Amino acid sequence: MPTNRTIKVFLGEAGAEIAALYFNADGNRETSGFAYSADWLRAPQRFPVDPALPLNPGRAFHAKRTKDGSAFHGVIADTEPDGWGRQVIQRDHAKRRQEAKQQGKPLPDNVLTSLDFLLAVDDFSRVGALRFQDEAGVFQRTPEPGRRRAPPLIELGQLLRSSRAVETNTETAADLAYLRGRGTSLGGLRPKCTVLDEDGAPSIGKFPSVRDTNRSMTKGEVLALRIAAAAGIRAAQARVVDGDGVPVALIKRFDRTADGRRIPYVSAATLLGVEDGADVRAYTEIVEALIQFSADFRADAEELWRRIALNVLINNVDDHLQNIGFLHVEKGKWRLSPAFDVNPFPDKARALKTWISEESGDAASIGALMETSDSFQISADRARELLRGVDAAVERWRAIGAELGMTETELEPFEPAFEHEERVAASRVARR
Repeated sequence: MPTNRTIKVFLGEAGAEIAALYFNADGNRETSGFAYSADWLRAPQRFPVDPALPLNPGRAFHAKRTKDGSAFHGVIADTEPDGWGRQVIQRDHAKRRQEAKQQGKPLPDNVLTSLDFLLAVDDFSRVGALRFQDEAGVFQRTPEPGRRRAPPLIELGQLLRSSRAVETNTETAADLAYLRGRGTSLGGLRPKCTVLDEDGAPSIGKFPSVRDTNRSMTKGEVLALRIAAAAGIRAAQARVVDGDGVPVALIKRFDRTADGRRIPYVSAATLLGVEDGADVRAYTEIVEALIQFSADFRADAEELWRRIALNVLINNVDDHLQNIGFLHVEKGKWRLSPAFDVNPFPDKARALKTWISEESGDAASIGALMETSDSFQISADRARELLRGVDAAVERWRAIGAELGMTETELEPFEPAFEHEERVAASRVARR
């Protein structure tokens, strides 16, 4: 049967209703509509939550344009669960159907719609500031009675065990209930969960996968973020914590203020109006968007340039547009969010997901980066200065790893990501 629903869209903890989200599903065809509320269009603090959704009355429609695309506009799609979250939601749904069948109860719908996945994300854990309220006036997804918004650090061991059970297809209903809704839209297929830090702040706990056999991915990510910070890049705060003897990467959420207020967030894909699975895009296109939308173009342009240099020098080749974020400042102006999901990949070819420029192709090349400094409105001398800072930080990768407590045995598998011809090229350019 066709599905037609209307969901209210709110912004932030104060619960300001800003829009209505309309959803229609008929078989495999799914469409959505977005319409700002009259109150939001009159509000002094109003701003377009998505560049593709200007502050106009009326309904803006959207349909999935690619196989991997979303049925929703970009700012909504940015809050959908990632691959790991979807896996947990699907397993949980199948388990519920199985239990209902065994108990002779009515079965939940067999097929989950895009709206089902969207609303299955825990309201507390959802990235950014958008919140969704169903027809009964309940924010989605609200935890069941007796459940906490997010588990504390002390329960990392249980979270890890439940995650591994899902990876190995041995999960119980209790495992799924423990993980349900706790994922985020940031981070792909790797197991993770929203947790509360010691001070009660939300963080993302990233767990080792059962498929991690050659190196510690969790320690590698924290290492990369520490190197980024040493290079002068604004990076998400990260540390390694113990989860019953297993290293867990704890990444502090940057879309929350110190007092817990939500900060509006969009991905670079949303800022550019690009859908998942669409054509490859270039960093120079992000620079063009910064000219229009950044609250501090020069600072963001230099920040982005540093990050590209880091990606090349540590072989972070998972730099797709969903892994570049922006936080709202005021009046429709945005700033680059802290860097996140930065990883050294010693076993992958040096080919960037987001090209440096349309002319450079996917080459992870310091030479190509230097040739684009004009596009970033950065002088050649300033580009070399920025590169020197990044190169100096990457050169210390072993020392920074040791500061994290990584042993030489743990560091050795990462060497190809840090020691290669582009490092030599960077050092040569930086010394000019």
